[in-house]
Amino acid sequence: MTDLRPFKIAASRAALAEVRSGMKLGLGTGSTAEEFVKLLGEAAGSGALRDLTCVCTSNVTEALAGSLGLEVALLEDVRRLDIAVDGADEIDSELRLVKGRGGALLREKIVEQAAERFIVIADHTKEVARLGEGPFPVEVVAFASRLLHDRFRDAGFDVSIRMKDGRTFVTDEGHHTLDCLIGDRELAEVVGELRSHAGVVDTGFFPHEATEAFIAGPGGVVHRKR
Repeated sequence: MTDLRPFKIAASRAALAEVRSGMKLGLGTGSTAEEFVKLLGEAAGSGALRDLTCVCTSNVTEALAGSLGLEVALLEDVRRLDIAVDGADEIDSELRLVKGRGGALLREKIVEQAAERFIVIADHTKEVARLGEGPFPVEVVAFASRLLHDRFRDAGFDVSIRMKDGRTFVTDEGHHTLDCLIGDRELAEVVGELRSHAGVVDTGFFPHEATEAFIAGPGGVVHRKR
């Protein structure tokens, strides 16, 4: 199996070059975002970047950022971010995304919609011809998770309640996640159908949020813009 970490680091370095001292940043969640946070911490620690304010999309990212000496703030105290940097599970030719397999899609969407620029960082394996090739995350309130699981199954989706360490996975907001396989259906149409049910908080479809992406592969890093 190919080691993708060097590509994740390369994409993260490219995004780091867009950061300036004094910026307010949104920090994503997941293995690629983790590489960016580490590089950001190194740059801040060396003095190459100063006076950064970071809003994190998960408790895990917040703990990492704090351990690296980065200033962490609440979104309500910052309101508007200069740049958000995060990974993606799938990226299509229009820079539409599937996110949420790391379990933080709701906070990610909130933070990334609050940013002037949302830079996606990814390795080349995340590029897809059609969104929905893998499990599509749907965040739901815990009260309705079993009911919605059965409804989605009856609607023809292959659906499962996400588990972790033998227990139902719970997001930082206290919600559950349903992972749906949509087959050959068009994702944009599926999203409307799924979101019509009470109890659905949000989905992992990010149709407009990304302004650009750094995608790293064997041939180098490609910068794509919307």
